[in-house]
Amino acid sequence: MRLVERDEQVRYLDRLVDECRGRRGQIVLLNGPATTGKTELLRVCADRAPEDVRVLRATCSRAEQSLPFGVLSQLLRSDALPGELATRVDRLLRDRACADAPARPDHDAVEAPLVRIVHGLGVAVLDLAAETPLLIAVDDVQHADVPSLHCLLYIARRLGSARVLVVLTDEAEFETQHSSFRAELRRQPHFHQLRLAPLTREGVAAVLHGGAGTPATDAPLADTGDATPWDTDAFFRASGGNPLLLHALIEDRHIAGAPRAKGYGLALLSCLYRDRPAVLQAVRALAVLGEAGADDELSQLAGLDTETVSRALHDLDAAGLIDKRAFRHPVARAAVVDDISPQDRLALHRRAAQLMHDRGAPTMTVARHLVEARHTHGPWAVRVLLEAAEQAMLGEDPQMATECLKLAHRSSSEEQDRLAIRARLAQAEWELSPSAAARHLTPLVAAVRGGRLGHGDRLVLLRHLLWHGRTDEAETVLGHLRGTAGDQRPESRDEPHDIERWLTATHPPLARRSRPPVTRGGDTGHLLTPLSDPWWRSAADLGDLITRGPDQQAADRAEQILSETGVGRRSPWTEEAVQLALSVLICAGRPGSAADWCDRLNDPATPRQTPVRTATLAAMRAEAAIRQGDLTAGADHARQALTHLAPKAWGVAIGLPLGSLVLAATRTGDYEEAAQCLTHSATDAMFHSRYGLHYLHARGHYHLATNHPHAGLADFLSCGELMRAWGLDASALIPWRTGAAEAWLRLGNPDQAKRLVYDELTRAGADDPRARGSALRLLAALGPVSRQPELLTEALDLLEDCGDGYEQARVLVDLCRSYQALDEHRRARMVFRRAWHVTKLCNAGPLSKELTSASGDVGGFETAPVDADGITSLTGSERRVAALAVMGCTNREIAGKLHITASTVEQHLTRVYRKLNVKRRKDLPVDLRNDGAATERTPLGRR
Repeated sequence: MRLVERDEQVRYLDRLVDECRGRRGQIVLLNGPATTGKTELLRVCADRAPEDVRVLRATCSRAEQSLPFGVLSQLLRSDALPGELATRVDRLLRDRACADAPARPDHDAVEAPLVRIVHGLGVAVLDLAAETPLLIAVDDVQHADVPSLHCLLYIARRLGSARVLVVLTDEAEFETQHSSFRAELRRQPHFHQLRLAPLTREGVAAVLHGGAGTPATDAPLADTGDATPWDTDAFFRASGGNPLLLHALIEDRHIAGAPRAKGYGLALLSCLYRDRPAVLQAVRALAVLGEAGADDELSQLAGLDTETVSRALHDLDAAGLIDKRAFRHPVARAAVVDDISPQDRLALHRRAAQLMHDRGAPTMTVARHLVEARHTHGPWAVRVLLEAAEQAMLGEDPQMATECLKLAHRSSSEEQDRLAIRARLAQAEWELSPSAAARHLTPLVAAVRGGRLGHGDRLVLLRHLLWHGRTDEAETVLGHLRGTAGDQRPESRDEPHDIERWLTATHPPLARRSRPPVTRGGDTGHLLTPLSDPWWRSAADLGDLITRGPDQQAADRAEQILSETGVGRRSPWTEEAVQLALSVLICAGRPGSAADWCDRLNDPATPRQTPVRTATLAAMRAEAAIRQGDLTAGADHARQALTHLAPKAWGVAIGLPLGSLVLAATRTGDYEEAAQCLTHSATDAMFHSRYGLHYLHARGHYHLATNHPHAGLADFLSCGELMRAWGLDASALIPWRTGAAEAWLRLGNPDQAKRLVYDELTRAGADDPRARGSALRLLAALGPVSRQPELLTEALDLLEDCGDGYEQARVLVDLCRSYQALDEHRRARMVFRRAWHVTKLCNAGPLSKELTSASGDVGGFETAPVDADGITSLTGSERRVAALAVMGCTNREIAGKLHITASTVEQHLTRVYRKLNVKRRKDLPVDLRNDGAATERTPLGRR
């Protein structure tokens, strides 16, 4: 270890060594806070001593403090002594057994049994110095035994012209111990004191860049979650300039890139254990109570007086171990807490909870101590835990809420209170894992049967039971909820209607079909009372909007509800309302907006994202991406949804992410992954919910893609039967008719296919261009080739408007075939280029293969050779126009995409032809396609 910022002290000690050799004895006390480099400086001083200087070394220990002459024994046996002198010293040290009288370090007088030994050993040292200069190095003299201290004083009084340099290290924190010894030293005319302090920032920089550790400016502070590099300031903040902590941090940086409990943490504990016991007690109290604790609170918790605690904190700060009253790094606090025995830790937190409650501390502060103590002190503690749980749920910290409610449930004696607490605990655990919360459902259903569960808790219980597919129990709870129809309380008057509206959109078989009319804007005309849950009402409204077929007015209402998610109080129905609102946006033709909301609500920078919310938003994001034709993103988000929440925890809702992943994998050609997804057991309960429709639709397309049209047709028709029976027959939700029509077409039954296509076109209004575009594509396939370009062009326009890239690719592939069949090869080549680009953009593998097989017939990408310099000479505007032309867009289409006039497009193309030395569109280099990606992504992307 290289000494830094200690050059002045080293030079000073070297001078004193030289004076010692010239018969000028000296005594030096190296003083300072713990672990600031005193021991290392002492070692360097001894190692730098000239060869003619004999070095005697000793290290004191608290454990050997009661061993008489233990330090002198180390000193005189640390180097080989001359024969006669060695014999004399051995005899004196053997005689120390007679020194049984207790030492009195604070008195000048030495007990009679010790006088002869002290005198004899002191003379022996001075006789040795007469032969050769001596350097006596004693580390941690504050732990020396008292007889050895008297010997050192004996020598110090006789230094005068003796060739002896005594160098002692001492902790500043122990100045009240052996005070008479220190006072006697300071009275000596040849006494010197050198005080060491922690390293400055410049000293830390010198250590980092001067050989004691390599520069650490490229290693992130991984455990803090930010990308701040480990620069000098970071090392200085975490170490406080304490050399021991600094070198531990450097080692941790090389091993793990972050402070470790086994490195930095152990180094801190080493510093604390070297100090007096009161310091360890005080720092443990600080670790438990936190930096906000006052000195009197810390003293009560540590069982020390206030002055002792204040001094201990001051000494720790002086040593750089803490920063005023705060630990310098989370690992430091964790190391101190983990070092406390489990029993002592529980006891400390129990006392802290009582202390904080008596002082009127914030509820959450008291609750954290109660949770750590795993113990309550009476009724007040249960009330505190319940209030803290409510605050934790509002602060989106269900983990803390769960811990508080578990302890409150164990501590409550009243059965009715325990039921209410269990209901809240089930909701808190649900936020973390629905499968973990399932253990509460049976006792809560029993409470419903006994009429002992509140109305709001019954509603939440209904949702949880349906999520897990426990339909029979759900019907029991639903019967009790419907029994409140005669309840005249304002908050319950409209409840039965809201239940039916929500059930119709989510679990239709359980819903009663009669519903009151609802205004399209989402205003149900109901007044919210102080006891109403606005998120439950929003979920009911959104369910009704889905049932009636979302339009743009419904989408506006969904956007409004989503904008309120970060405002005001959350409830158990918030996530349900968010999911339904996103579904409304997707079905209303706004998948881009839905994707934006998913990204915004699932921002990783948002603290405390719960697994259920993260997984749900990922599932909705996957569906939105697939509606946009971004198959790769759709598959990725679906996988994330199944990672954030295990398949078992998804319950019947697994149909949503699983359906998206199957559909995306099928369309990208990854049939193996799609088949593996379909091995997940699909429960009957899932097919009695809206989520089963997504699964059936995706499985139908998988069967079609793998040449099993009969199986695919069965899935599509089953989907249609359910949707008609449930009153959810909207193409915007699940376009089952186009899937079934395609299956009939594969099976050679165009009449059935045509009937379904016409039915789809009749149902699909102006607000659903996606359904109309897909239906027109199939209608073109069912009609004469001569009419196909007209129908497919209309379909392409509609699909561009809605932004569905995959369906656009399918239309372009069919349009390319149509032009080829009509011998319009020029048009076929233009469409081919555009189709190739769009299929690659969507990552639609099967469509790309289909195009590749047809590329020879339409001329593929054959172009005249073009000079690379010509391409680089194009301006940005010219490249964008040329790229879209390569993709097969007409001048009018290019003008629309780039928001310029058709005349401007012609002018740009003329210049492009001249610079590239080509005569026509067909000869434009295919490499320009990549430049069109950003431009073409607008209609393919978010809308």
